[in-house]
Amino acid sequence: MELVRATEAAAIRAVPWIGRGNKNAADGAAVDAMRKFLATVEFQGEVVIGEGEKDEAPMLFNGEIVGNGRGPLCDIAVDPIDGTSLTAAGRQNALSVIAVADRGTMYNPKEVFYMDKIVAGPAGKGIIDLDRPIADNIKDLANALGKDVEDMNIAILDRPRHEKLIADVRASGAGTELMLDGDVAGGINAALENGRIDMCVGIGGTPEGIITACAIKGLDGVMQGRLYPRNDEERQNAIDAGHDLNAVLTQDDLVRTDNTFFVCTGVTDGGLVRGVNRERNQITTDSVVLRARSGTFRRVTAVHRSDKWLNDED
Repeated sequence: MELVRATEAAAIRAVPWIGRGNKNAADGAAVDAMRKFLATVEFQGEVVIGEGEKDEAPMLFNGEIVGNGRGPLCDIAVDPIDGTSLTAAGRQNALSVIAVADRGTMYNPKEVFYMDKIVAGPAGKGIIDLDRPIADNIKDLANALGKDVEDMNIAILDRPRHEKLIADVRASGAGTELMLDGDVAGGINAALENGRIDMCVGIGGTPEGIITACAIKGLDGVMQGRLYPRNDEERQNAIDAGHDLNAVLTQDDLVRTDNTFFVCTGVTDGGLVRGVNRERNQITTDSVVLRARSGTFRRVTAVHRSDKWLNDED
């Protein structure tokens, strides 16, 4: 629950920048707030996935130590705003996210920034396979879910690189939900039982994949990924670092422990959580907390006094 305070703070501080067209300002406000609250958490956290490499941020960079210096040794993955462009444009599905696992268990994604991924809920275990055609995956998952293929809904990032994938999904008879950004939310929605999305597929960020893996463990879902180098230099760097570019990585490869936590708070409204709502003297936040070891899914709605935030207190 201490972690929720950090994602809540990041989401609240991003609110003034929603729809203002300045994603860097939104991200900067969220980073500042998240870092401040992480400093109070009783753990010794090392940022494995942070802001530095991706956004050239001076705080919450890879390798930074956070927490109050007491408690367990942990790996930390942070994304103060997953969906900075969504926030800047005032669109849905922007989240503030933190994932935590035992020290030394998170996959290090620094050599290859992108990964080809497929995610589904518990029914997808032993069914989905990154090496099989997407139409076969959809058909077999539909059978496992007791659904018609025509009722299947597949989430995919709306990118030119996915033009053929989108066409193949539609040719199978299934529908698509095209995401402008933020495939963490897409992956989690795909793993939720009885959700609107049945599967999330396509090439997205490797850091986001590792964050998603922490959540998938809490939801008892299934995830597979393969590193996707963008160019020859990145490919060679990955090979030199010892990565097998043909290997299919599961959620257990991406996070090698069941002692994981995933926390997110909505910045803007979305299918997973509601965005921050400000009315008169109160601010309402909507968050999700997942713990893999206990299999617990918590939804946390919090009401904050506006004057406390204006005075920079909590």
